[in-house]
Amino acid sequence: MSISASMVKELRDKTGAGMMDCKSALTETSGDVEAAVDWLRAKGLSKAAKKAGRVAAEGLIGVAGSGNLAVMVEVNSETDFVARNADFQKLVSGVAEAALGTDGSLAAVQAAKMANGATVDEAIKAAVATIGENITLRRVAVVFVPSGHVASYIHSAVAPGLGKIGVLVGLSSAAPAEKLSGIGRQVAMHVAAANPLAVRVEELDPEVVARERSVYAEQARESGKPEAIIEKMVEGRVRKFYEEVVLLSQAFVVDTEKTVGQAVKAAEGDVGGPVEVAKFVVFRIGEGVEKEESDFAAEVAAAAGKK
Repeated sequence: MSISASMVKELRDKTGAGMMDCKSALTETSGDVEAAVDWLRAKGLSKAAKKAGRVAAEGLIGVAGSGNLAVMVEVNSETDFVARNADFQKLVSGVAEAALGTDGSLAAVQAAKMANGATVDEAIKAAVATIGENITLRRVAVVFVPSGHVASYIHSAVAPGLGKIGVLVGLSSAAPAEKLSGIGRQVAMHVAAANPLAVRVEELDPEVVARERSVYAEQARESGKPEAIIEKMVEGRVRKFYEEVVLLSQAFVVDTEKTVGQAVKAAEGDVGGPVEVAKFVVFRIGEGVEKEESDFAAEVAAAAGKK
């Protein structure tokens, strides 16, 4: 029978499940709304929808790929306990592998097929039903260089390619990947530690630079010095700012006597040709997610039936 939009809406209002899931349920049950409710419950999809409003700020970063292409995904859970779950870890690894064949958009990754034939979206919903927490695919990054190597680094790793901080660094070079991997991994480790904002000065967000200039100018004016001196003071502080936030200008954590740019240049002799840092991406689990603060004492009191 034909499934109308009003039927889908009614089922969605009853269960909170996604629109496409509701349509599938109605199709499977020949338009019987109540049977469709049971179908969704049996699949765990209604249950998953109810958990979708809960804050998921824990979880794992997953990395997959080799050579000149790599992807990184962030899959969130509500608690760190779930991140230590072997099934959850297998899920995140599978999502990263599935993402390799996509353009990196969330929609494309959600629709991508896992090794077991299920889509990423289906696998996550099934995991919600099994594990009992809200689980979400938050973001995806793809780094590709036409010629060169994409290095990766995982900090606080719980398994190969899985951890709390993930970094991808794309190196453009004609040198073989095996020769680029050493300096690539070192730069990726540096990114995790130093948290740069851009590879080069010209790639910084102009609004960020303008805001810094404004702050420095106000600070300098408080000194009462002439405008010509203030301008020089501001330029000096802006140069210092670049050294702090621009990757190639930062002191290299592996050898602080060099900048990252100098270290990469020095590595060219070892790899046998020019090397350029094309791009980097860093994910920190739960970064930017507003976590719910809870009063543990109040929770214990409530569990004990106290007011």
